[in-house]
Amino acid sequence: MNQSATGPRERRRTETTRTLISLARRATASTGLTGFTIEELCEQAGVSRRTFFNYFASKEDAVLGFALNLDTSDIEEMFVRMRPLTPPGELSSNLLTDFAALTEARWAALEIDHAAAAELMAAAEREPRLIAHMIERHRTDERNDITLVARREGVTDDDPRIVAMVQLVGHLARVAVPASLDPDHPQDFRDVLERHLAAVHALFTTQTMNDPESTR
Repeated sequence: MNQSATGPRERRRTETTRTLISLARRATASTGLTGFTIEELCEQAGVSRRTFFNYFASKEDAVLGFALNLDTSDIEEMFVRMRPLTPPGELSSNLLTDFAALTEARWAALEIDHAAAAELMAAAEREPRLIAHMIERHRTDERNDITLVARREGVTDDDPRIVAMVQLVGHLARVAVPASLDPDHPQDFRDVLERHLAAVHALFTTQTMNDPESTR
């Protein structure tokens, strides 16, 4: 790991990001999104308005924790490079496990703990329109992931195998999140996700699928 990844400047950025997210969530839970201004948020955090927009594209993104400086492009490119030599048109045998590992790395990068999750839930309960913003962000991320996986596998991004795989892992990841944040019995996100993936694999290998051609 290079010095810039752990130096004082990066630590300050990380701390400022966390501070702005926490303040935005608490303010939203208290007064709603329209109950405070970005300027007021910046004053509490001790930063300028310009600094805020270096970190977040909008007030909603600050509440949801969608920071502009959260860059996962390096691990995404590593995911692409990890594809073994595979005949054209075939999906690599390690695609599912590699995409699960990418999902786990992204979750770890968010550094969400129970306290942060509780603040987010309180904000969402006060401001339901945050849910719509979150759903739209999820759709965008899903489309981007389909494009990323298709690029790795050398297929088009409308390949139904790619779409199904991304949606499956995405759903199981969303199931793993609350288990990892349970205040009484938290479980490791990676363990929960991989356990569910193993269960899905065990299920699919026991099933006989209909031939789509025979049902037409």
